[in-house]
Amino acid sequence: MLATLRHRCLVAVVCLLVLAPAHAADVLLTANHLPWWFWPLALFVTSFLIGIVAVPAGIGGGTLFVPIVAGFFPFHLDFVRGAGLLVALASALAAGPMLLRGGLSSLRLTLPLALLASISSIFGAMLGLTLPPAAIQLTLGLMVLGIVALMLVSKKSEFPQAKRPDRWSDALAIHGVFVDGASGSTDHWRSHHTRLGLLLFAGIGLLGGMFGIGAGWANVPALNLLMGAPLKVSAGTSGLVLSLVDSSAAWVYVNKGAVLPMIAVPSVVGMMLGAKIGARLLNVLKATLIRKMVISVLLFAGVRALLKGLGVWV
Repeated sequence: MLATLRHRCLVAVVCLLVLAPAHAADVLLTANHLPWWFWPLALFVTSFLIGIVAVPAGIGGGTLFVPIVAGFFPFHLDFVRGAGLLVALASALAAGPMLLRGGLSSLRLTLPLALLASISSIFGAMLGLTLPPAAIQLTLGLMVLGIVALMLVSKKSEFPQAKRPDRWSDALAIHGVFVDGASGSTDHWRSHHTRLGLLLFAGIGLLGGMFGIGAGWANVPALNLLMGAPLKVSAGTSGLVLSLVDSSAAWVYVNKGAVLPMIAVPSVVGMMLGAKIGARLLNVLKATLIRKMVISVLLFAGVRALLKGLGVWV
C-alpha cells in the first residue's frame, strides 16, 4: 500500500510541474542572472544527499531541508516550508516499504501516534502561514539549535527495557520482536508511558506543521527514550509516522498556494532517490557516525537561519 501511495505522490508532483505557470521560473532567478535550471539542479543534488543521511538518522528529510534551503537558497520561506513537508513525505514514503519489510518499523506503534500528530499538524500549518517570514526564520533558527542541543545531550539506548508496560500499550497491543541485522540479536520489546507519548506526539505534529520540518528529530527520542522502543525501530517508525503526518499538513500549504512545483519537484525526486539508499544503510551503518554528521550540518544551518532572521546575514 505504501509503495502504491509513493508512486501516486510522484505522479502528482510531476503533473504539478507540467501545469506550473510560466512565470514560476522567475522565482528561481537571482541578482547574478544564473540560468533558471541552476537552482532546480542544486535542489535535486542537495535533497539527494539529505535523503541519504536523513533516514538512518531517523529525523526526516524536512528537518535538514528547511534550514539549509531557507538559509542558502533565494526562495521565500513559505515556499521552502511547503516543499519541506513534501520532501519529508517523499523521504518517508520512499523508505517505508523497505523499513516495513525489514522489521525496522512497527505499524502498531505508528498508527495511534500518527493519528493525533496528523490532526495537530493541520493546525500548526495554518498557524505558521499567518506569521511573518522574519519571525518564522528567527524561531526556526532557535528551534534548529535546540534540536542540536537535544541531540547532543540525549543518551539513546540501543535496546531499552520497558519495566512496566501500561494499560494503554496493552489495549493498543504496542509490542513487537526486533532482530538486529548488524549484530543478529533479538529483542522482544513493549511500549510504556504510552499516554504521555500520545500527548507529546500531538505537540510534535503542531511544530512540524508550523515549520514544515517533519519533526522526525523529536520522534526518535520520544519513541526510544520515553516509550521504550529499540533505537532502530524508533528510527524506522519515525519515518512511517512522518509519511502520515506530513501528508496532512502539506495539503494546507497546497491549498494556500505555498507549494511551487519548480522548487518542490526536484527536491522530492532527489529526496526519494537518496532515501532509498539511506534505508539500505540503516541496517549496516553505525548510528553514531550519522548522528555526528547531522549535528554538524544542523548547527551550521541553525546559525545561518538565526542570523538571517535577525537581519545580520541576509
